[in-house]
Amino acid sequence: MGGVGKTELALQYALRYQHNYPGGLCWLPVRGADLGTQLISFGRTELGLTIPDDLEFNEQVRYCWGHWPEGTVLIVLDDVVDYQAIHPYLPPAQSRFKVLITSRQRPGNSYRRIDLDVISRDSALELLRQLVGKERIEQELNEAEALCEWLGYLPLGLQLVGGYLDLHPRLTIAKVQERLKKQKLAAQALLDQKQGQITDQLGVVAAFELSWNDLPLQAQQLGCRLSLFAQAPFDWSLVESCVRETEDEDDWEEEQEELEELRVRVAWPTANRFLVNRNLLQLSEQQTYRLHQLIREFFQTKLAQLPEADSYKRSFCQVMAAVAEEIPKTPTRDQIAAVTPAIPHLAEAATVLTDWLRDEDLIWPFVGLGRFYYGQGTYDQAEPLYQQCLEITRSRLGENHPYVANSLNDLANVYSYQGRYDQAKPLYQQALNLLKQRLGEEHPDVATSLNNLAALYHSQGRYDLAKPLYVQALVIAELKLGSNHPKTLTYRKNLERLRYPWRVIRKAYFRLKSWFAD
Repeated sequence: MGGVGKTELALQYALRYQHNYPGGLCWLPVRGADLGTQLISFGRTELGLTIPDDLEFNEQVRYCWGHWPEGTVLIVLDDVVDYQAIHPYLPPAQSRFKVLITSRQRPGNSYRRIDLDVISRDSALELLRQLVGKERIEQELNEAEALCEWLGYLPLGLQLVGGYLDLHPRLTIAKVQERLKKQKLAAQALLDQKQGQITDQLGVVAAFELSWNDLPLQAQQLGCRLSLFAQAPFDWSLVESCVRETEDEDDWEEEQEELEELRVRVAWPTANRFLVNRNLLQLSEQQTYRLHQLIREFFQTKLAQLPEADSYKRSFCQVMAAVAEEIPKTPTRDQIAAVTPAIPHLAEAATVLTDWLRDEDLIWPFVGLGRFYYGQGTYDQAEPLYQQCLEITRSRLGENHPYVANSLNDLANVYSYQGRYDQAKPLYQQALNLLKQRLGEEHPDVATSLNNLAALYHSQGRYDLAKPLYVQALVIAELKLGSNHPKTLTYRKNLERLRYPWRVIRKAYFRLKSWFAD
């Protein structure tokens, strides 16, 4: 059941008993993220491991487990959706590794299960006392007990209503419950839109409706925008980029101040505080934000009703595409670590919001994700991303678009690096022919494609086929980019590495250069 407090209970346990785990604590949010990638990133950034790049993906995960610091370790996997998906990445069956999993789904028999029920009446009242104040609850104790029962003793509902009460000190508990009951029809309509996924939580939905109606329009719009992010922590700078409406720096400073007020500060004469102070948005110690899964679902349902929904989705996708475009072709470990928090949100743009990507941005979420995984040697994860990219670009942009050639080259690179030359070769050839047709024989992108095909032949030891392609790539690069351009230097180095009589290469080089000059 959602909203029962699974994550909070796991967090409190980890904090209270951390002294029992000298090998450390590792908390990984699983929903919307790849567990294996998170483990490898944790190993590099938090444990300081130098993981060999030539290891396969699963071997890198095993390397992390095998080089974990000594002592008992607590691994918390929060909000697991698919037990089969996490199974390959679980630690070895050693007594020192303790794994705590939170999930709405029941695990198989191989897992020791603790079913959480709703909290008790006394615990619910104590939670309200902490949120609202002891004196206020004691003054309306009977009404508070009735409110807890109406909310089904679910912590999430109690937190939402408690936050509402705290922001309205003159309201009686009885009056708030009356307002909740008035929201029941709206709550049921919201549940109907969710197609019965959360029908056992009518009180929580009514509490959300109460909080929703108490928000000003801008705060409602911001909440809907936040629901576009994946179910994973996000940095506030990404939110600022999504809502930015001006290029003027002075105007942008004013927009940032307004956004900050909607997030947390006092912004209205009635001293209403929004989102964070209403328990609608969670702030972590690492200064990242996330929405509770149920709150995210509620905001998504509200988003579908807004006339600005498509505009918000396009803005989100545009920002994610820009982030993805900044990922280098061969990212360093520091660059991989820096971009890791954004990866679930790039995946959201690529898989869920593809229809809202502009044509010019279409490939970038896929390419960025592909580079992220390719750069770590996790080719089995990069491959389906490049395959999807190829399919989508062909479908939307047509067979002859340059982005199709880019996608062909990217997918061929994955195949080639794994030694799957028979699959890579026709893709390289298709890309080369398409680029020549669309861009002309002397375009720098044609040189890149020539170099890729030459490298494939080079890897196979077919030097007689690699040589003329390397030479063509070098000549084009020198003519179009200059002798000192990084690509030109790379092509020259590739040619020099070729095990072929240099006098033959030199002769072919000058002949081809003269031909292009004519």
